[in-house]
Amino acid sequence: MRKFNSLGPLIRSYCFYLPRSAQACIALILAIPAVSIALPLNETRASLILIGKRQNVQGLSMIEKSTLVYTALPMPDRRAFSDEDMRQRADEFLEDVRTRHTVRQFSGKPVDRNVIETCVRAAGTAPSGANHQPWHFVAIRNPDLKRQIREAAEEEEQKFYDGGAGDAWIKALEPIGTNAHKPHLEIAPWLIVIFAQRWGTYEDGTRYKHYYVPESVGIATGVLITALHHAGLSTLTHTPNPMRFLNDILDRPEAEKPVMILAVGHPATDATVPAAAKIKKPLNEILSVFDTEA
Repeated sequence: MRKFNSLGPLIRSYCFYLPRSAQACIALILAIPAVSIALPLNETRASLILIGKRQNVQGLSMIEKSTLVYTALPMPDRRAFSDEDMRQRADEFLEDVRTRHTVRQFSGKPVDRNVIETCVRAAGTAPSGANHQPWHFVAIRNPDLKRQIREAAEEEEQKFYDGGAGDAWIKALEPIGTNAHKPHLEIAPWLIVIFAQRWGTYEDGTRYKHYYVPESVGIATGVLITALHHAGLSTLTHTPNPMRFLNDILDRPEAEKPVMILAVGHPATDATVPAAAKIKKPLNEILSVFDTEA
């Protein structure tokens, strides 16, 4: 089977609409990159997390108080494949993404910072409402910060499992085998905390609105998870509730809402996955098609 040799073919796709659910956005990104025939973004566009200031291809600020003028550019990075090649690429991507597993047991094997940064750059290419890119990623390798996050998360999780979640929710989680103890938050070499930016701020301090924030952040998170998998890493999505403690620990502003903690690393030699997690809905339950013929 042919191997993907770069992140570009794996993660870039045309998004013709923004789904109404952030979770749906993650699923969308995991599913469609391999059959993409057009790349809407290029490598010169800066990523918010790494550069700190969004820019377009001319180097101008993406968010200005003055009116920005629409300018059409020739289609960059154009790709075209035969129908046979597209089917092959789609099949290969499906086989690859089927090897992605959520794990809770990580090894302490180090992961190069450059790999994390490259995958976040990939996430930064995601489409977003009005191209505002309303996300910020905080990558954490510092052991003391990871300890603080684990302690705060376990405190909230204990309340959840002590009755805050309700019987139905706890029962739904039983096949997954989760509990209030989260050692992976310290053992995994990296944590990536994903923040959604609810609004932006001009240089004079006044605010401007972001659009389709949950959908946009969901798409970017799906790209990030896929990029990390493509790099050979395992992940775990963790969402303690509430998560406001992450703003305090990581010194993030009021405008940013923590969405998820992503534990990232290599699986432990004795890592397991829940049997229930291998049960996926068949295609006829997740897809409806209105073809050219009635």
